[in-house]
Amino acid sequence: MRDQELFDKVYAAILARSDRYDGIYYSAIKTTGIYCRPSCRSRTPKPENVTVYASIQEAERSGYRACKRCQPNKQELINPDADIAERVTRYIYAHYREPLTLPQIAEALSISPYHMQRVYKRVTEASPAQQLQHVRIEHAKEQLKSSDSEIQDVALNVGFKSVSHFIHVFQKRTGVTPQQYRKGDIT
Repeated sequence: MRDQELFDKVYAAILARSDRYDGIYYSAIKTTGIYCRPSCRSRTPKPENVTVYASIQEAERSGYRACKRCQPNKQELINPDADIAERVTRYIYAHYREPLTLPQIAEALSISPYHMQRVYKRVTEASPAQQLQHVRIEHAKEQLKSSDSEIQDVALNVGFKSVSHFIHVFQKRTGVTPQQYRKGDIT
């Protein structure tokens, strides 16, 4: 790939804040003296101020320091948005039985609810509420197959406040009622 073609592709990723080239290329900004991941959420630099490097070592040898926001020198944080989404998902799995709300999850993770919602949806293509429903339904399916618990007990065990809401959501997501699912009447 030619240098200009490579630059154009990486700069397009910077404009889109895409993580496509994270860990592959690094963008160094002449005016600030820092280098970033292409997906960094910091202010977008002008193209004439950007140099693309293929490694952290190259950028540092040229006199740049790591961005404190996107932390390109920390490999475990490949994408800050992916980290937020992973933390939200882990929290949902750990607390799915509780009556969770968006503000509660956000407060527990010290994130703005609006930012969390936007980031989570962008990364996972589902909202935290949709993920919560998915987790609850998956656990309900396990309980329906492995126990003789009443439907209302299963609903309460997986975090639904009302049995009718549980049945409605279960049927919408699986195409069958919980009772039909337990009997194996799956079409």
